[in-house]
Parts: sequence; structure tokens; C-alpha cells
Amino acid sequence: AAGLKTALATEAAFRQEMLLFVILAPLGLWLGDDGVERSLLVGSLVLVLIVELLNSAIETVVNRIGPDQHALSGQAKDIASAAVFISLLLAVFVWVSVLADRVT
Repeated sequence: AAGLKTALATEAAFRQEMLLFVILAPLGLWLGDDGVERSLLVGSLVLVLIVELLNSAIETVVNRIGPDQHALSGQAKDIASAAVFISLLLAVFVWVSVLADRVT
């Protein structure tokens, strides 16, 4: 609980993704035809939050080591941010895939 509270207080990206979760999760539960679709829609959103928390933790640890610029520190932050980006792509893919079936 302390980690969630800290992330909400200090991480703008986590607050934005949490807002999207609060809006989209109920929509995903309503739009999903069955448990699998509901799990995919909501689960993809939960995954984004998990990856963002891990990204924030990595950034915090790297920042704790020291303020000096170092190539490996930048690389660690870049890779963690890439993980967030890929989780967002996955969430978009899941939502588009599930909702595309409604249109066709």
C-alpha cells in the first residue's frame, strides 16, 4: 500500500495511467462478452500499471546511486521506459482486437 501511495504522490505517469485504468476497467468489464475478454481487457490495463511501478522503482534506484550521468544508468532507465511503452502497445492491441470483433 505504501508503494501505491508513493507512486500516486510522486509519479505523474502512474497517475495518468491510473486515471485511464479507473475509466477503462469498468468499461472493459462491461464490454467483455465473457470472462476471457473481460480478463484480457482489464488485465492488459493492470499490466501497464505493474510495469510502470517497476519502471519507477528502477528510476528511483538509479537516481539513488548518484546524480552523476552514466551510460549504464541512462540505459537502465531507457530499457525500463521501453517496457512501459511495450505494455501500452499490448493494451492497445488487446482493446482493438476485442473491440474490432464488435464492429465486424
